[in-house]
This record gives sequence, C-alpha cells and structure tokens, in this order.
Amino acid sequence: MEPRPATPSLLRELNDRTALELLLTRGPMTRAQIGEHTGLSKVTAAQLLVRLEDRGLVQITGTQSGGRGPNAAVYAVVPSSAYVAGLHVEADVVSAGVADITGQVIKVIAVDPNGSLDPLALVHKAVSKVCRAADIEVDRLRSFVIGSPGVVDPLSGDIRLAVNMPEWHEGVLDALRNDLGRPVIIENDANLAAMAEHAVGAAQGFSDFALVWIDMGLGLAAVLGGKVHKGVAGAAGEIGYLPVPRGGVSENVRGPLTGAFQSMAGAAAVLRLAADFGFSGGTGTDGAVAAKAVSDAAADAAAGGTKGQEFLDELASRVAHGVAAISVVLDPGLVVLGGGVGLAGGTGLADRVAAAVGRICPATPRVVPSTLKSGPVLRGAMLAAVDAVRQELLASVGPT
Repeated sequence: MEPRPATPSLLRELNDRTALELLLTRGPMTRAQIGEHTGLSKVTAAQLLVRLEDRGLVQITGTQSGGRGPNAAVYAVVPSSAYVAGLHVEADVVSAGVADITGQVIKVIAVDPNGSLDPLALVHKAVSKVCRAADIEVDRLRSFVIGSPGVVDPLSGDIRLAVNMPEWHEGVLDALRNDLGRPVIIENDANLAAMAEHAVGAAQGFSDFALVWIDMGLGLAAVLGGKVHKGVAGAAGEIGYLPVPRGGVSENVRGPLTGAFQSMAGAAAVLRLAADFGFSGGTGTDGAVAAKAVSDAAADAAAGGTKGQEFLDELASRVAHGVAAISVVLDPGLVVLGGGVGLAGGTGLADRVAAAVGRICPATPRVVPSTLKSGPVLRGAMLAAVDAVRQELLASVGPT
C-alpha cells in the first residue's frame, strides 16, 4: 500500500489514535495530561477529545483539581464501546466470561458439557448463558478468544491436534466464525495462561519466562521477548512428550495423555504417587483430584509432616527433569508452575523444583508458583480478546 501524504486529515487521525491508545493503556486523564504524554498542544488535545466524544468512544467521568482555576475534566474510554468474550474449553467444564474494552470483567460463568463437546453447540450455549448473566446482547460482542488444550496451527489458527477432545479438529475455527459472525481466535490453553501471568500474575515485568502447566496434561508456554513462542507447527510446548529419564519414550503421539514426561508428572501419575504416601484427594476428575491431593500434602509438609515432605520431594524430582530440559534449551530465568497441581504445590513444591534443577542443570532459573488462584486460561482469553478489539478500534480511528 502506498504511504499516505502527511495531510491535515491524516495528522488528525494519528492524533486521535494516539490519544485513544493512551486512554486505553493508561486509564483516565485530563486534557493537559494527554498533552503532556503526547506532546500535543492543549488546543489540539481539546479538539481530538471532542472528535472522540462525538464518536461515542470517550466521555467525561469526573474532574480533577489542578490548583488555581477551575477543575479539569477527566476523560476516559466509554466501557460499552466494545464488549468481548473469552472461553476456556475443557472436557469436563467450559468457562466463559465477558469483559468490556477497558478490560473490566463483567461476568464469568461455567457450563457443564454433559458429555458432549460439539464445538458449535457448546460455544453457543456458553456465550448465550454468559451474555444473559451479564445483561448484554450477544450481537454486541466484537471478539471471541477460546482457550483449548492441544496444538493450534499458527498459520491457519485452527486446531490441529486435541487428543482428549476429538470433536475439536480442523475446520472448527471457520465453523465458529460463521456461527458467531464475529472474529474468533482459538489459542492453546497454556499460552493463554502465560499471557495472564505476564499481564497480571507472577511473571509481571519479565520479558522472558516459561510457564510449566501441570494438570490433567502437561504443557509449556515459552515467552521470549514478551511474546509466546509457538513454533513452526504450533507444537512448541507439548512437553508431555519429553523423553525424560525414568519416563521411557512413547511412540503413540496421538493417544490421549501419552508421553514420557506425562507418565511421570501428569495428573494420573501424581495421583498414584499421592496414594503411595497416603493422600487420596477425594473424588472428581483426575486434574482436580490430583490438585487436592497435592494441596493436602503441601499443607502436611508445611505443618512438619514427614509424609507430605517426602511426597513433595519426589514430585519435585520428577517435575525438575522437565524443567531442567526446558532450562538448558531456553534458559528462561523464571519458571512459573501453573495448572491445578502447580498451583496446589505452592512455594513448597516450587522451591524443591528449583533446588532439584540446580543439582542436575547448569541453568538455575527462579521457580515460583502461579499467583492466579482461579481461571488463568479464561483470564488470558479475555485479555487477548480485549487486545484484539482494541487493535480493531484503533485501526478504525487512525492509521497503524
């Protein structure tokens, strides 16, 4: 595309875009503050705010005392100028949330699939339910981001492999876009959890880190230079298949929850190990039960219990083999343990993993548990959806 000449209309568009982006990222500001951050004069700042107000994108939300003279009006983005939806699809539950363009979460709900994971029906049901709960019409949603386990093709954006959810396969993305009539993005669940950790969790301020997801399955999100590394085929992070010591090598890469590292540290393996030390975790799905067992063991260890300490030592030794393999390749500096098991293990597990990695690996990352206590994948999906709709809105205001 040919570059546009610097006409007065182009300059106005650039100024409008810059001011709107500032209000989206920094929050409410006065006209003078916008001028200070952009270098624009008060007159120019006042003119662009009028234009943004006329478009229904900006509104006055209050006043701020500036000393002498009248109080200054405070401007903010109109929250209802755009709404988005994020979803986290799992085999046993689907979580959905609605947020506005400021990133404010309005409502979050959960839907029981009742044994059916038909993508169109399930997403439609979850979106309808969360919109009713939020009192927002479905057609006001402008972007959807869906978190899913498995491999997502980085070029097409479609699901390539989701071994424990066979209904989610190639062709699902186009079907969802046609059904919803809006932009839809499908993203790997661990990648979305890492986005949430980077924005509001344990990895704030880190441009390089690794999220190791320990739950029903195992996953890795490698964030390098502030961006998730997905690999050529989108399979970066499928660490369940790591050929680690004691785990053997699985050649059934399309079987459900297979792989050497998976056999050592996935939920089923964690449950077997917990049972050996007398921690059952109760009833429920494997991921939730494993997390409860680990939580009980961590509490026992914190209280001085020998069984809990021995269990965490063994689990940490297993997890450390995977973290060490990741660290000698990426040397991320920070490793966040996420997923139900990683969160339940807390600092007791994280500290033991760090110590074990230090014994077998020249790269010694800091290891910490996730600080996002609930719904990190859904949180990441909503953050990604908000970012997508912001870029769309900014493009409509001015050139990129």
